[in-house]
Amino acid sequence: MAETVELGVALLAHLEDGELSLKEAIDRVETVTTDPAVTRRILDTAEMRGVIEREDGVIRPQRGQFVSFEADVVSREGEFSCRRCGTTITTGYFMVFDAGEHGPFGSSCIRKVTGRE
Repeated sequence: MAETVELGVALLAHLEDGELSLKEAIDRVETVTTDPAVTRRILDTAEMRGVIEREDGVIRPQRGQFVSFEADVVSREGEFSCRRCGTTITTGYFMVFDAGEHGPFGSSCIRKVTGRE
């Protein structure tokens, strides 16, 4: 579970959104885990570390460590299911963080998860 929490915190640290609703933040975290207790631990840990600020149901990322699609995302060919939407994809995009690799995502979902869309 500790690895899952670290991966979720890394994801929140790399969001490009200026702010998100709690629902939108949970939608992103659910690409890491769907366990509500782990989701809460990810959000609490991210807040304690100063990665996010939470107030009145609004999440504000604080780090500004955006995902570089050239350096932090790798693509692989194969048969995958997108971690966000579940669609079958043949090109999977994976974010590479110090805490681990997160994916696969389809081309539009990778942009949605990182906050580029």
